[in-house]
Amino acid sequence: MDVNQTKQEHLLALKVMRLTKPTLFTNLPVTCEDRDLPGDLFSQLMRDDPSTIKGAETIMLGEMLTLPQNFGNIFLGETFSSYISVHNDSNQVVKDILVKADLQTSSQRLNLSASNSAVAELKPECCIDDVIHHEVKEIGTHILVCAVSYTSQFGEKLYFRKFFKFQVLKPLDVKTKFYNAETDEVFLEAQIQNITTSPMFMEKVSLEPSMMYHVTELNSVAHGDQGESTFGKMSYLQPMDTRQYLYCLKPKQEYAEKAGVIKGVTVIGKLDIVWKTNLGERGRLQTSQLQRMAPGYGDIRLSLEVIPDTVNLEEPFDIICKITNCSERTMDLLLEMCNTSSVHWLGISGRQLGKLTPGSSLLLPLTVFSSVQGLQSISGLRLTDTFLKRTYEYDDIAQVCVICPFISNDC
Repeated sequence: MDVNQTKQEHLLALKVMRLTKPTLFTNLPVTCEDRDLPGDLFSQLMRDDPSTIKGAETIMLGEMLTLPQNFGNIFLGETFSSYISVHNDSNQVVKDILVKADLQTSSQRLNLSASNSAVAELKPECCIDDVIHHEVKEIGTHILVCAVSYTSQFGEKLYFRKFFKFQVLKPLDVKTKFYNAETDEVFLEAQIQNITTSPMFMEKVSLEPSMMYHVTELNSVAHGDQGESTFGKMSYLQPMDTRQYLYCLKPKQEYAEKAGVIKGVTVIGKLDIVWKTNLGERGRLQTSQLQRMAPGYGDIRLSLEVIPDTVNLEEPFDIICKITNCSERTMDLLLEMCNTSSVHWLGISGRQLGKLTPGSSLLLPLTVFSSVQGLQSISGLRLTDTFLKRTYEYDDIAQVCVICPFISNDC
């Protein structure tokens, strides 16, 4: 802390100390062989050292905790705790003592005082103690301003204050990526890196979805009746290590049925991250609302609802397509099916599908077969809006594995 002290002599003394947990003491042994000049001197010093374990002095296992010698680092999301003490150093009774503690950040000034009422009197060699707590929510310079006002026994009103400056650092580096599935599902990958100098225990990393989505966490594997985390039972993140978390978001039914609602920029939700450091100090961060640009489907979106994974060569199979009107006008659709070199459609091409209002959809069952073995792409559908004479062609709608039932196949 940087302390700016006033030069005026006061009857009261102000002391401010940060409250933090101790650190583990690490002993650095110095040894030598018995035939060397020091002889048994170093070994005897280690045996007499109270911080070593008897019989294992050279293993560097400490038995002691040490109090911090400086302010130390404080990170975003942690709780800043401080002890404030006002002591009467004089030989007279001081009256109407008011102690006020404010925290000044780059954007606001917060009052951290537990009580705003004045103490009636303070006798010599007595003190007023207070403990303040604040969850740090901003990065950068913070200034703790402690002000003391009081009245001497002669009625003189006195006032002084001190400033304690410290920096709040960033503990985690969070990056997000969105992946759009062929359906309305969205996959979110969150990359979290520990940029501090000490390991972290990741207590919780969850995604709080917006009102438009359901979320499924994909960070565990089935293990018996219960799921087991992919990161193991003890989820430690070492300094500068990065970990990926994956989530699947699916629009709720009332939003999925309205194609226009999820167009453009949509709010996905926010990440909630909770961790603990060496001796259990807890930290928590919540990201701002994550947004993603919904994929543009044009005026009409065609997706595959049902398709088999594997089909037999030259045997018809059924698929179900879903056609959604993503525009703001009513369409009158005409369906045409065009054969490719490997995929052949069964049914009537050029048939009318009828009118489709904005935001509505219809399910279209179709039959197709493949004349070529292997992994084949379903292509060759064409939709025409007869109102505007506008045509939409769809290739690579989906892929299917075509096998010959009489020989061994491997797609």
